[in-house]
Amino acid sequence: SFQTPVPTRFREGPGVTMADVIRPIGAADLQFLKAMLFEAVHWRAGVPRPTIEETLARPEIARYVEGWGRAGDAGVVALDGERAVGAAWYRLFSTTHPGYGFVDERMPELTVGVVASARGMGVGAALVRALLESARGAGFERISLSVEPDNPAVRLYERAGFTRVGGDAGAWTMVAEL
Repeated sequence: SFQTPVPTRFREGPGVTMADVIRPIGAADLQFLKAMLFEAVHWRAGVPRPTIEETLARPEIARYVEGWGRAGDAGVVALDGERAVGAAWYRLFSTTHPGYGFVDERMPELTVGVVASARGMGVGAALVRALLESARGAGFERISLSVEPDNPAVRLYERAGFTRVGGDAGAWTMVAEL
């Protein structure tokens, strides 16, 4: 797992170079983590959104950040200069309190959130790559996630090696071998 910030190039192209840093999630990042969970849940543009407080009042969502720092939790934050623009994290869930992409108690579930202004710039891909390295380094063999099939992030996850293993028309469970 990451101990120090890692310089990462999110996206390069004609007239665009965004050099940034991916660093481990720290204790001071909990509010940002909550904000990125909100972005992950409410990713659709132009759709009315509840408040962060209303979203986190739902236990099935709050479990992705509640008690952050327990065994099996790890994550990374993407920085644009000094500004945090995205986060990716994983945690283990139990059969009694599963996540949306739960497969089993030994497989962590990935969550990714990126601020709207940084979407489509490679931030999510850089976060996922860094987190998969972290999970591999922590000894995990596979990692899961849940995604709505019309979310543009599906392509990002497929490029990162995730394949669909379950779900329905509303949400897919995907798994990547590490």
